[in-house]
Amino acid sequence: MTQISTTPTYNLKVIIQETGIKPDTLRAWERRYGLPAPGRTEGGHRLYSDYDIETIKWLLVRQEEGLSISRAVQLWNNLLEQEDDPLEAMPYGGQSQARRLSPDYSDASTLEEIRQSWVAACLQFDESAAERILAQAFARYPLETVCIEVLRQGISDIGQLWFQNEASVQQEHFASALAMRRLNALLAAAPQPTRRGRILVACPPQEQHTFAALLISVLLRYSGRDVVYLGADVPLGQLVETLDTVKPQLVIMPAMLLHTAANLLDVALTLQDHEVELAYGGPIFISQPSLQERIPGHFLGGSFEGSLSTIEQILAKKQSAPSIKKATKKHLAVLEHYRQHQAQLEAAIVREASEIGLEHVHLNLANTHLTQDIEAALRFGDMDQLKPALDWVQQLTANYDLPPDLLGYYLKAYHYAAEHTLGEQGQPVIDWLEQFSGKE
Repeated sequence: MTQISTTPTYNLKVIIQETGIKPDTLRAWERRYGLPAPGRTEGGHRLYSDYDIETIKWLLVRQEEGLSISRAVQLWNNLLEQEDDPLEAMPYGGQSQARRLSPDYSDASTLEEIRQSWVAACLQFDESAAERILAQAFARYPLETVCIEVLRQGISDIGQLWFQNEASVQQEHFASALAMRRLNALLAAAPQPTRRGRILVACPPQEQHTFAALLISVLLRYSGRDVVYLGADVPLGQLVETLDTVKPQLVIMPAMLLHTAANLLDVALTLQDHEVELAYGGPIFISQPSLQERIPGHFLGGSFEGSLSTIEQILAKKQSAPSIKKATKKHLAVLEHYRQHQAQLEAAIVREASEIGLEHVHLNLANTHLTQDIEAALRFGDMDQLKPALDWVQQLTANYDLPPDLLGYYLKAYHYAAEHTLGEQGQPVIDWLEQFSGKE
């Protein structure tokens, strides 16, 4: 816990001078919420401690960020229940000097200008400015609008800058951490559900990107829905156990990558067995729309606003899940054969790649990703699902000024190793590698 004195020492005049709070407001907080909780003199006059002063400052900052006082108090109590000291868990003070040193973003008024200012502050690692911009945004616009148009789109903009080699990984991680912290705070302070039917939100196995899942959880909670948020990389076995406990009316899962979309397919089939509806989304289903034909569930579309409407239709039983295309027995047999020969195949790739000068660390990373994607394509029964991933890697290679033939060299090594390892049973994989390795 924070080492701040809890001894009642100061009268009301000192508190007003230190915090700027109005006396009537302070008394209302004490009466309605029990925060702060001052001591009393023998004559009945209030005395406040240093901890009380910091508590008031903390609550005022939460209000500046856009929370009502009731939600700020609820957030305080939630953190205490988790055995976290709110004064340590969330920033609240000592930022006046940092603000004076920060660039002036106060001219931002439209949503686009606010988002651009927030992105600029994040790229400068200017936490105080970024938080101040968000506080101004929440004061001007509805919560849903700021979450979607500033946070989500801002993170997307910074991700695109990284892809174009115009932003670093550190800048992207810094911005993501700020955005996730804000969403977690909003979720913790969300009002109690007022509508029937529980919704379980989680990421499928191996999916580490939680922003979309957390954002949809926040938006649903503030619409009155009862949401259980599980976070990243939820193993299938543990999900089944949770279904028995939570008994959700709907499960929502986003997938960002091809191999996590394949893991989502396994989840979808399991949910079918348990007669639980699935709604899903993610950029992989937008960039490769044919994957939507492979998942037994409801695709939420390309916008969060549209997703909320679709979710309401599903819960009202007004939308049925479409029929799907299944992988053939041949594809599943090739998948099993590929998995059985994986160790032998990777050893052969290492031998081939070493002859063309590929570094071992890059080789291991490439093997991991391509193996995951090949297995996913076979799981979906469509090897053509691999091509967009290769196009993305090729463009990334160009953006970062890496040797243009690097990907081709690697695929040639992989193709040669596959020919000598997988044999006739692995022909679909070999044929695909031959097509894209540029083999003459």
